[in-house]
Amino acid sequence: MQLRTLLLLVVAGLIAVFVALNWAVVTAPSTLSLGFMDIQASLGVVMLGLMVLLAVLFLVYIVYLQGTVLIDGRRHARELQANRELADKAEASRFSELRSYLEAELAKLAEQNTALKAELGQRIEESGNGLSACIGELEDRLERKTPPASR
Repeated sequence: MQLRTLLLLVVAGLIAVFVALNWAVVTAPSTLSLGFMDIQASLGVVMLGLMVLLAVLFLVYIVYLQGTVLIDGRRHARELQANRELADKAEASRFSELRSYLEAELAKLAEQNTALKAELGQRIEESGNGLSACIGELEDRLERKTPPASR
């Protein structure tokens, strides 16, 4: 129990004990003025009734405030959940966009890699052909300059 609730219960209990101990005085009739007329009633009972009425009014007000707070809390929770779902969908959309972008970039890189491999293979073949031609030319020159070996 909260301290405030416990304090209110203690005060209400003390008032009840006070009224019970002084019940004869509380219920003693007296003349009360309402401003426009006088009536015979017990001042203690009237004051006790007004205090109970005031307590009931405060209790109704507290229940009303608690109800509005609960309704607002639930509304905010629903809005938060809707915003969370919206953010999750946006995040999923961004992930799918990122995936498609990365797949496209990887496909481009694979195409570039294939083209570079083909170009490199062609250049190696051309270099090999050029080197073979140079070696063949050097062999021809060497054969021309050296006399044929006698048998």
